[in-house]
Amino acid sequence: MNLRGILPFAHDTLRKVVRPGDYVIDATCGNGHDTLLLADLVGINGHVLGFDIQQQAINATKTRLENAGVTPQVELVCASHAFIPKYATKPVRAAIFNLGYLPGGDKEITTTADSTLESLGHLMRLLEVGGVIILVIYHGHPAGKLEKDAVVTFCEAIPQQNFHVLSYNFINQKNDAPFVIVIEKRKPRQS
Repeated sequence: MNLRGILPFAHDTLRKVVRPGDYVIDATCGNGHDTLLLADLVGINGHVLGFDIQQQAINATKTRLENAGVTPQVELVCASHAFIPKYATKPVRAAIFNLGYLPGGDKEITTTADSTLESLGHLMRLLEVGGVIILVIYHGHPAGKLEKDAVVTFCEAIPQQNFHVLSYNFINQKNDAPFVIVIEKRKPRQS
């Protein structure tokens, strides 16, 4: 048996859920790795909506997408993921967040609990049945610890009749190891 690392697990989950032609969201583009994966998965007939609050991240993502030749199916927005409802125009098949700060960037600029919870609420309403929201949570910094606590509390309260919520983490790792939460929308039960 070979347990998957945090990011490979998140990416494997996207590969199992996202299909060509889907509408998906990268809520935190960062350096563009997840955006590129999503663009490949949805193909030319799909659409990726990518957000980041830092122009540096948008520029890095744009360069990565241009180098791969997948810019036609991607729309990048330099804004908080809290603005998802302003830009998202149809049901969403999948969304991914990498919470924390931009790798190689200013560690003082981080995602926040308020904007993350606001965007989660919007995405849960937009999510297709069988679709997923993936949260990769990096909490090895003060703002990250606050955000982690708020996100975990929020996710623990999600109604089980409407969503499955999974936590994937390695419990024997030190130094605030990152972990993943996956929220899957369930088909409503008939009474």
